[in-house]
Formats: sequence, structure tokens, C-alpha cells
Amino acid sequence: MEPINTQSQLEMSRNVHDLGSINKMREAIASGDDKVLREAANQFEAIFVQMMLKSMRKAQDALSDENSPFNSEQMKFYRDMHDQQLATDLSSGKGMGLADLIVKQLGQQDDSYTPGSLVRSDGNLNPVNQASRDAVNTVTQNMLDSASKGSPSAHKAAMFETPQDFVAAIRPHAEQVAKELGVDPKAIISQAAVETGWGKFVIHDKQGNSSHNLFGIKASGDWQGRAAVVDTLEFTGDVPRRQKAAFRAYDSLNEAVRDYGKFIAGQPRYQQALEQGTNARGYAESLQQAGYATDPTYAEKIMSVYNGDRLNSMLPDNGRGE
Repeated sequence: MEPINTQSQLEMSRNVHDLGSINKMREAIASGDDKVLREAANQFEAIFVQMMLKSMRKAQDALSDENSPFNSEQMKFYRDMHDQQLATDLSSGKGMGLADLIVKQLGQQDDSYTPGSLVRSDGNLNPVNQASRDAVNTVTQNMLDSASKGSPSAHKAAMFETPQDFVAAIRPHAEQVAKELGVDPKAIISQAAVETGWGKFVIHDKQGNSSHNLFGIKASGDWQGRAAVVDTLEFTGDVPRRQKAAFRAYDSLNEAVRDYGKFIAGQPRYQQALEQGTNARGYAESLQQAGYATDPTYAEKIMSVYNGDRLNSMLPDNGRGE
């Protein structure tokens, strides 16, 4: 008896209730016949059609009479079997066209066909999207150029010689602002320590004058004061990226800390942080969740300083001015 040819094997595999259909497909694949791809695409299309039929059946069941003899579990069982085979038959031949697209995509024999990977990347919309990106970049650069006037060579430098000097200088201002906000002053000092490396990395202008910006507050569109542009590290997810940004500049440390208080109190997104009261961890985590910083470990860094021996040795009264 002669062996079954490839076409016969493919036709036999279309019976979805034939448990040997998978083996028939494997044998056809082993033969190297290019008709196998077409058959696989047809069967994938059949699965898609079957899903549509199943969805329609569910809608029909929702409106059917529960007491009807045509709505029994036995009837549904044989109906589903019929739908499976119907989906396979509908997808054979020309079908719905989905199989044709799959063959073109995977077969790569049609030079006029554009692969789906190119369409998903941007397709013919790339010039439009690029123009939009260029417009955004232009606006951003104009803002940075405007903000950097008077301090084109801003840089970060030490404002305090030691951590003790840093804490001593910021403590009275932090205690006053913390009292107004109803939060722990030690949490404010810890945040400033994280932002500036205990005062070692504070933004200075071209002449070497300090911006007094201890909290990394950026100069957004509503800021009317001086600003300085420096390189900063921003996170996209967990990936750090270096970019330029404009930051607020102040004439004194008191002005900087008080502006921090106004910034937190005036932003609705930080309301949850203020509701934490003197709960330092809750305050830090709420700031991070509200988007104060892009660093995914921002709150943990604040709490590391807050609970660290260095700060606690300088604040025996817990920084509450008690």
C-alpha cells in the first residue's frame, strides 16, 4: 500500500475531532512540503473563527430560555463540537483572508508585502511622529536656554564643609517649615541630605554663587525667579539617564526652605504626604508616589538617612526642637 501523500495528510488533519490530526501535521512538516504553512495558517484562522462563534453563542445563551430542551448541557456539548468543525471548514479554501496574511508574513515570498514589524514600529507615520518629537525638543531647549541666561555655566559644588555644618544651617529653617506643614523636621532635613549629598552637591552659578536649592525643585513655567541649568540624573523606569534641567535659584537658605514648604503645600498631589503628619516613612513614600522624584528608591534613600547614625548623632532630640 502506497504511503499517503502530503495533501491527503493535510486534508485529514482538518477534522478537529481526529486525535491523530496533530501527528498527520507533523508528518506533513517532515516532508518539507510548502503547503504545510498554508494549512497551519488555515487552522490558526479556524481558531479565530471558533472564538467568534463561541462569543456569539454566549450572547445567545444569555437570552435563551433555561427550561428549553434545546438549552441543555448535552445540546451545548454537541453544538460546540459542531462549531469547532464549522470553524475549520469555513477557514479552508479562501476563508476570511487571515490565513493569507499569515502566509505572507511567515513565508516572506511576496516582495510587495510590508512585514508587520515595520508597521508596528511606525509605518508611514514616522515623518509625522518625528515632526512632533522635534517640536517638543525645540520647546524644551528654548525653555532651558531662557532659564540659563546669566548662568550658562552652572555647576554643582559644596556649600558646606561638613555634614554637621549642613545640618546646623538647615535645622532652624526646617523646624519652622515643618511646624507649618505639620510634618517631621527630621524628614525634611533627610530629604535635603539626599538631594545634595549632605550639602556637597549644591547648584552654583557661573560666578560661584550658591542657588541655595537643597531640594532639587525645578524651575517650571510658573517660576518667576532666577534659575540655573545643570546636568541631572532622571530615571525612566529603573534606567537612569543624564539630561539638562532648569532648577530654581534663591538668595538665601531661608528662602529656599520656605519655598519648599510652599511648593509642597501648594501642590494637590502632595496632599497625601501632608496627611501623614510626623510619620516620616509615610511622608517620604507619599512624596515618591506623587512623583517628587523619578528615582524608584527615593523614599528608601530618605529613610536611610533618617534612621542613620550620622543624622541621629547630630539630632539627639530627634530634630523636633524639643
